[in-house]
Amino acid sequence: MGFKTIDDLPDLTGRRVLLRVDFNVPMADGKVTDATRLERALPTISDLSNKGAIVVLLAHFGRPKGERVLAMSLAPVAAALEKLLGQPVAFASDCIGEPAASATSLASAGDILLLENTRFHKGEENNDPEFARLLAANGDFYVNDAFSAAHRAHGSTEGVARLLPAAAGRAMEKELSYLAAALAAPERPMMAIVGGAKVSTKLDVLTNLIEKADYLVVGGGMANTFLLANGKSIGKSLAEPNLVGTAKDIIAKAQRKNCEIVLPEDVVVASEFAAGAVSTVKAADDVGDDEMILDLGPASVDNIAERMERCKTLVWNGPLGAFETAPFHVATVEAARFAGKLARKGALVAVAGGGDTVAALNQAQAADDFTYVSTAGGAFLEWLEGKSLPGVEALKK
Repeated sequence: MGFKTIDDLPDLTGRRVLLRVDFNVPMADGKVTDATRLERALPTISDLSNKGAIVVLLAHFGRPKGERVLAMSLAPVAAALEKLLGQPVAFASDCIGEPAASATSLASAGDILLLENTRFHKGEENNDPEFARLLAANGDFYVNDAFSAAHRAHGSTEGVARLLPAAAGRAMEKELSYLAAALAAPERPMMAIVGGAKVSTKLDVLTNLIEKADYLVVGGGMANTFLLANGKSIGKSLAEPNLVGTAKDIIAKAQRKNCEIVLPEDVVVASEFAAGAVSTVKAADDVGDDEMILDLGPASVDNIAERMERCKTLVWNGPLGAFETAPFHVATVEAARFAGKLARKGALVAVAGGGDTVAALNQAQAADDFTYVSTAGGAFLEWLEGKSLPGVEALKK
């Protein structure tokens, strides 16, 4: 690996480890409503605690914009984490200065301490060197376990990593390993599925994946712009006519790179976008002026499945249709379940990520079958775009 892990650190007994985690969790009435991100951090927290480290947790919550906002305190998260760990979690009212120093000095080997929201200080998002220095004052080592925040060059993700011996936590290590297997050195043939509403939000993703994939499946509203580029009528479907030229360029580049762009052959159309709307399957070149494309048709799903079966690697970002609204969820669900089946029997390394993608896989009850599902959102997207992530770069040997 090109980065250090916890296993590369020396004896941690009684040493202070600043552990950057992603505790930006959903909250309601002062309580955590979804503990998924807390659960993902448990292996690293427990590992460090069992090694005798004083585990000092750094995290952000919300967007307080450098101000102390009571509703964005991490105090309720400490209580939720305590229940999950089954051991006490101390809380400090600030991440720097006397509160942090005092709480850290009172901790013993194996203890766990959560510091207050790093974004209560402007120096966090500004990556101010002085703020990073004040964070580093409370640690002997730095471990980053928050891939989801690794695309930000912030004080707690990049600045402090330059000041202390740094390593990746277990979740970060796992994420980077799977992402490398899926994109840096994938087993071929490799398929990428890119969906979502707009080409404009995924231009860099498409451009990068053309260089990597053997098959590039374009779904969702994005596919409509590509159908326009191929001279097809799309009725009143969502599309970006101003990007037809860009879509043509992407198609031409894909041909030069021997990457097959897989577009819909048939589509599910309706005259309105509403739950339970009357829908019809039509050929992709037979959409009426008063119809909108809201999902892929069965032939298109079969086409994707046929190619997927030839592949060894799959990277998936974005739904194939308007999956949140029945009956326009079918293509996404069926393709996800087929990918999950292949991954479960070891025929496919299937990696997926992005908020809508995770929701779609959960809806299809296929997420657990995928090789790896990233909850990282923006960081996953920037990784798909081929960009360097500051929080990862800072961990490199």
